[in-house]
Amino acid sequence: MSMVQEFKEFAMRGNVVDLAVGVIMGAAFGPIVTTLVEKIIMPPIGLIVGGADFSGYKAVLKAGNEATKTPEVAIGYGLFVNALINFAITAFAIFMLVKAMNEMKKRMDKEKAAAPPPAPPASEVYLKEIRDALVKR
Repeated sequence: MSMVQEFKEFAMRGNVVDLAVGVIMGAAFGPIVTTLVEKIIMPPIGLIVGGADFSGYKAVLKAGNEATKTPEVAIGYGLFVNALINFAITAFAIFMLVKAMNEMKKRMDKEKAAAPPPAPPASEVYLKEIRDALVKR
């Protein structure tokens, strides 16, 4: 088997395609969650803690000097807090999505198990009647 053929089989496996779809959906979902965190969730939280925006919180290690054009050295822990909240919201949203999909799968499995088997075709019914009539003779 050629290398190209092996790669084609590998790339077309269900798990690889599912993973690719998941990565693409995750990348598309990221900006939505980022906007939700930065523009909707963080302003009320900032208001509760004193009207501050978390993204601006930082610990200055060395102040900058405009005269010598020395940049400020700071640890931006506020951005880290935003990233943690962003992650928590994303993880919760994915959890709810997986939970809903599992519930839907359980319902579909129950419906399949509860559904009566389909009626046999008429020709099969007639053949069984003929067989039974022949057995009685």
